[in-house]
Amino acid sequence: MDLADRFDAFRALADRRGRPGVRLIASLADAAAASPARPQAWAPAVAAQRGLPAAAGLGPATFYADLAAGRGRRHVRVCTAAACFAARLGGHLPEVEQALGVTAGAVRADGEVSLQAVRCLGYCYAGPACLDGDAPRTGPDVADQLSGRAAPRAPQIPAADATGDPVVLAGITGACGPWRVWPETVATRTPEQVRAEVAASGLRGRGGAGFPVAAKWAAAGRSPDTSPDTVVIANGDEGDPGSYADRLLMEADPARVLEGLALACFACQARRGVVLVRSEYPRALERMRAALQDAYADGHLGRAVHGSGAEVDVEVVEGAGSYVAGEETALIAGLEGGRGCARPRPPYPTREGLWGAPTVVNNVETLAAVPWIVRRGGPAYARRGSSEETGTKLVCLSERFARPGCYEVELGTPVLRIVTELGGGPKEGTEFDVVQVGGPLGGFLAADRLDVPLTEAALARCGAALGHAGLVAFDRRARPEEVLRHVWEFAAAESCGACSPCRVGSRRGLEIVRAAGSGGPDDDDAAEYARLLRVMGEASLCAFGRRVPAAVRSLVRAYGDRLAGWDR
Repeated sequence: MDLADRFDAFRALADRRGRPGVRLIASLADAAAASPARPQAWAPAVAAQRGLPAAAGLGPATFYADLAAGRGRRHVRVCTAAACFAARLGGHLPEVEQALGVTAGAVRADGEVSLQAVRCLGYCYAGPACLDGDAPRTGPDVADQLSGRAAPRAPQIPAADATGDPVVLAGITGACGPWRVWPETVATRTPEQVRAEVAASGLRGRGGAGFPVAAKWAAAGRSPDTSPDTVVIANGDEGDPGSYADRLLMEADPARVLEGLALACFACQARRGVVLVRSEYPRALERMRAALQDAYADGHLGRAVHGSGAEVDVEVVEGAGSYVAGEETALIAGLEGGRGCARPRPPYPTREGLWGAPTVVNNVETLAAVPWIVRRGGPAYARRGSSEETGTKLVCLSERFARPGCYEVELGTPVLRIVTELGGGPKEGTEFDVVQVGGPLGGFLAADRLDVPLTEAALARCGAALGHAGLVAFDRRARPEEVLRHVWEFAAAESCGACSPCRVGSRRGLEIVRAAGSGGPDDDDAAEYARLLRVMGEASLCAFGRRVPAAVRSLVRAYGDRLAGWDR
């Protein structure tokens, strides 16, 4: 079979699944919602309806958390991620289990209620948090809210600009409304001019990898495949515990996200865009879909946009519950209807991505900055931030801060200023021990060592990473060994299993930490622990496995003598 025939066969398979393959995931999600049984009972039938073997349905159905969990008529998701753990040290989970009469991961005997432990719902500023169906419940009395003994509470995200001239929060603060840039751009500019402005801005991806945006766009443009097949994906699968910036943008300013996506499609000469919204964000999904309808009604999307030659069609799809599926190759695998596992690179998605087409993946915050850059010019953006890392960043502060919320700051702002001036320091009556920066794969800083510029380079010198720039504070109530165990629990639960170093290493790391308890590892376990950290860091397929060792090492450094024995 030659190359052309191979791609024809591949696309024929895609069509049988429904193009994009997320329609297979959607069908599996519908079947999961209708049955309390595990996927083995219904996934093969869903696959058979599409002319696929049983494995094609069982693979994703047993991988994604939303599909693998049994469901009662009332399905509750309880957050056990870092910020909610720090708020109550995990004590809210047994309280919720008692209030609902069911353990996490199970369906009550009468089939009325099911409970699922998830990692992160995006209410890090008000945790601990649950979703009762699609209705949020937050606060220390979340179990009473679920049982009806307390009134439901789910505050809006506090958001503020700390730059004096917001870029990403321009619509939320009222500085600039949406769809102001797009009509003029398609009428008067070329894709090359838009790419040039973004290149001059120095904008890098805000989803954690920090890759230059213009370079990624240009790489897709250099693909030998025809440019009309190029796809641009807005990655709204914000899974880093402690970050809720993308949720804020998709809920409060969805039109700006769509405008940024449209500009990216124009710059890449792509006719098709996709917005992936994680299932843990039902309100964001609703708002994005409503904004998409408005965009078509107002003529911003479709064929011959605003009388120009531009053609952009966008669809909004829902994720199915997986942290690693936010990694771009895993995200593409999920959109194609498969398990959300990372793929080896090369080929890179800009050459061969969704269904073999050139594919650009930018996260939501990244795209929300593009309208400002195109309107005001790349050099104006480049003057913001530091000389090495330009622009602004949304920083999210967790519930342990006196003033939690989402703040737009310039890159290079000291973390200490963000913590003390914007966040107001620790909540009254508490004292910080360590602060997690950039999510579970970011790292930890000691409370007395926060005078570090908020840049990727400066944080890397401290053993941390910028990531999504969520800050989760752990106060002195949390024992260091509990925090260490919590990091490994996240790693073991969220590893996609595609490579042995991460799959085996994350589970073995958790076993060693659990067995050691508060006493630290013995010599044999310490030697094995050091080996597995080295193997995970050097041999894991994607950044998830490679970053876990750096994160746990930074935690050990931040706690110092209080985690003695784990630094060998």
